[in-house]
Amino acid sequence: MPTVMIQGTASDAGKSTVVAALCRALHRRGMSVAPFKPQNMALNSAVTADGGEIGRSTALQALAAGVEPHSDMNPVLLKPESDRGAQVILRGQVHGHMGALDYQAYKREAKASMLAAWEALSSRYDVIIAEGAGSPAEINLRENDIANMGFAEAVDCPVLLVGDIDRGGVFAQLVGTLELLSESERARTRGVIINRFRGDMALLQPGLDWLEEYTGKPVLGTLPYLQGLVLDAEDSLGLEGRSQGEPALRVVVPALPRISNHNDFDPLRLHPRVALTFVGPDRPIPPADLIILPGSKSTRSDLAWLRAQGWEAAIRRHLRYGGKLLGICGGFQMLGDWIHDPEGLEGAAGAAPGLGLLEMETRMVAGKQLRNVSGRLLPEGVPIAGYEIHNGVTRGPALERPLCELVGRPDGAVSDDGRVLGTYLHGLFDQPAAGAALLARCGLEEAGEAVDLAAHRQAELERLADALEAHLDMSAIQRLLRC
Repeated sequence: MPTVMIQGTASDAGKSTVVAALCRALHRRGMSVAPFKPQNMALNSAVTADGGEIGRSTALQALAAGVEPHSDMNPVLLKPESDRGAQVILRGQVHGHMGALDYQAYKREAKASMLAAWEALSSRYDVIIAEGAGSPAEINLRENDIANMGFAEAVDCPVLLVGDIDRGGVFAQLVGTLELLSESERARTRGVIINRFRGDMALLQPGLDWLEEYTGKPVLGTLPYLQGLVLDAEDSLGLEGRSQGEPALRVVVPALPRISNHNDFDPLRLHPRVALTFVGPDRPIPPADLIILPGSKSTRSDLAWLRAQGWEAAIRRHLRYGGKLLGICGGFQMLGDWIHDPEGLEGAAGAAPGLGLLEMETRMVAGKQLRNVSGRLLPEGVPIAGYEIHNGVTRGPALERPLCELVGRPDGAVSDDGRVLGTYLHGLFDQPAAGAALLARCGLEEAGEAVDLAAHRQAELERLADALEAHLDMSAIQRLLRC
């Protein structure tokens, strides 16, 4: 099966964007192409067409390729629950919870699921563009590797190595990585790509010539730094919005230790009249018109962090002075009276009091809810769509006043005074009409329609592919793919 793998010298070297750009470029050339990430560690995930769960960057790459995301595209997804443990998702479904050392031992078995997923994709698509994770030169993780060279050697595919010149030291990144590979791994690394270059190519060219001579690997392209690129991020939050001049609406989000699906805020980050701020640990909590409690992989633990950081008092003061509060998924659960986790699905078994702002309680239960949903926002009646990824079941009188009506059922809750809102729905602001209605309810007057995130994603993918076509040796890529 024609497969090429994009690996990087480090996390955030640009692997995900290069894969997305390649998927779109090959799709525009009429090829049937699928992305593939053997193993991913991320708290930002998407619901697939087959009812599974994969990393958001892989779902974005599927969009770039013009295909529906499928759980086979990211067969191993690790969702960190602490510094030493994670929930393990195999081919879209929860397999269990493992400590770091336990998972290292389990990788032999995970490899079988990973290869079965790749073979399934191979039967459905002409070309696969695979993405590594982190760096292939992590010596401590080499044994039983399935994320980088372990996959590439198992399926015998060529590898391209990406280095990020914007962070500096790109020649050391590339040469050091190649030096730490085995002889067979270096042999299958067929070229390098310089990412995020801004400047005069005449100044860079001598370095590229030296790199090719020293390593024996061709530089297949030097991709430009794309100013203002905003696409579904895998890890980094991005701390600011794009408000122009004095913002009409100030939105503040606590950067929870286990924040999940922060892509919910991309439409706000892009909105020209919204100032979006993520507030990290030990930082002052600024004045806001709207505070949003985001999703969380460890709801009780993150709620304890909020309290320790002074957010509970700040939220109550914010509400007294007329501010609005919105909770999404885990943030919605925090708004209730209690959060019960008798089986310890998100850490130690037990219960914790919530913020007590909505009359409801949540119980964590086995069997994660994974579904794409649509409906209408209440009371405006405008269409709304998104997805659910959660374990909790929430009950209580507060749910009698829902935020939205999904197909066949209500969702979320709104307080009697309308200042506190909550929902399980991710992607709440993605639909322009619903986003505009919610922002208007929170104080953004004369906003017009909110950002059309779907149109924005498509435009950014086209921009990525255009840059790739202009600066990457696509003929060499096609020779590697034998197509």
